[in-house]
Amino acid sequence: MDRETRLKRLRFRAWHRGVKEADLLIGGFFDRHGAGWSDTEMDLFEALLEEQDVDIMAWAMGMQPVPECYAGTVMTALKALNYVPISR
Repeated sequence: MDRETRLKRLRFRAWHRGVKEADLLIGGFFDRHGAGWSDTEMDLFEALLEEQDVDIMAWAMGMQPVPECYAGTVMTALKALNYVPISR
């Protein structure tokens, strides 16, 4: 699959998690960072999308330790929490 199609697929999956809070966290993260990812980072994010929303949110907020398989640049950026779209 070409890069553009893959990014569209990942964006859809990131924004359609089933829980609004997870959509904002994971979808907002993808919108902020996804376009600049390498193929390896996209692979990691795709694997992360298979995890439960509560686990991803706990890792992002530092409430649970991040599994070693997800440690790296993607998780570091996810933990910054500066990408969640908040209406003011």
